[in-house]
Amino acid sequence: MFVCVLPTGSCFDEESWKVHRRRHHSVKQYLCTPSTVFTSQLYSCSQCGKSFSSQNSLWQHMNTHTSKYKCTECGKCCRTSSALAEHRRSHSGEKPFECTVCSKRFTQSRHLVTHSRIHSGEKPYKCHMCDKAFSESGHLNKHMRERHTGEQLYSCSQCGKCYSSKSSLRVHVTIHTSNYKCTECGKCCENSSVLASHRRSHSGEKLFQCTVCSKRFTQSFNLATHSRIHTGDKPYKCHKCDKAFRQSAHLTRHMRVHTGEKPYKCSLCEKRFSQSGNLQSHKRLLHSNRRPYQCPFCGNMFKTNDKVQQHARIHTDTKPHSCRHCSDRFMWSKQLKRHLLVSHNEGTWHVCNICEKKFVASRDLNVHVRHHEGVKPYVCSECPKCFFTAGELKTHQLVHSNVQSFGCILCDESFKRKQSVIKHFNRCAFKLNVSDILPIC
Repeated sequence: MFVCVLPTGSCFDEESWKVHRRRHHSVKQYLCTPSTVFTSQLYSCSQCGKSFSSQNSLWQHMNTHTSKYKCTECGKCCRTSSALAEHRRSHSGEKPFECTVCSKRFTQSRHLVTHSRIHSGEKPYKCHMCDKAFSESGHLNKHMRERHTGEQLYSCSQCGKCYSSKSSLRVHVTIHTSNYKCTECGKCCENSSVLASHRRSHSGEKLFQCTVCSKRFTQSFNLATHSRIHTGDKPYKCHKCDKAFRQSAHLTRHMRVHTGEKPYKCSLCEKRFSQSGNLQSHKRLLHSNRRPYQCPFCGNMFKTNDKVQQHARIHTDTKPHSCRHCSDRFMWSKQLKRHLLVSHNEGTWHVCNICEKKFVASRDLNVHVRHHEGVKPYVCSECPKCFFTAGELKTHQLVHSNVQSFGCILCDESFKRKQSVIKHFNRCAFKLNVSDILPIC
């Protein structure tokens, strides 16, 4: 007797258990490789070596090597007449199956069933190793191979590159073929409809027009998405909370708030992010030495224009943060927060549970606690030195770098450190007899 580890706990005899494992536990025992040796109980294809658990499955598969159900458009051979009818719709563009929620149409009924789960939030396929759930069995199988088993079952016959999913291999193979090749840029597409859609990106042709604002689009699904701005329709609902979204991608991104998933990993420091845009910002701000923005008062260089504007307050004495209880104004939001805590008893202090020291910001408390515990998580990539904060590490890394981020506005000299340019500026201003420039801070 065999018992399934999934919550259902179903029991099987030996033969039923083998079938169940192949269907629900991502066990794919039979590969399409001519060198594979099969047992006497299996039905093997004499053409390609692929093996099947039943004779009926083998008979259907053999149709792919004959011309019994052959597409007259592209020559593809299908297993059954119904499979051929479905395939023909990829050429005709016919989509007889319509979603009752968002009106999106599909060529196959099973695609509509899968799509409907976006609206219902149903995820019937659960991973027995990490409890993650999926709306499609194929996504579960792919998840198992990519996250748990590491299997790459699908290999390219042209270059030998391996993939964990059939869809990834199919996309890759188009690189080697020219059946649906764009004459403008050489890109190979999966089918004729994808190629036709791609060609519009070169021609600028926009066939689909919004009836409300007359904006035009190259693809019908872009128009459908845009139309929801006018109708207010938000068909993609979160099954964890009451939020709804106009696009499925926005729902996918939102779901990471509930799951805690962070699929985008920084290759330089291993930090993970829930959105690709956050990863790009992280790399630009933390790992890049490029500082294209210069302070007009002191020549200090910055990575973003926002940082320049904030820094300029030192020179202009701008205080944008005002207290709602009194007339006091502050240059920085942190100063206002401290003022509200001390003078008006508004807000909450962050207290160290070791020495009871109080902090305005939680990150300051976290740094303080590291000093108690001796934890230095920021490690220099050039030498073994470790630091309590990212700022300390960044200051130290100037030792290993030739980047000179601080420039003097009176001459062309630049320096690694802020303190160096301050000393130089004072000497330079005295030498040039310049007295009407704000002192550098």
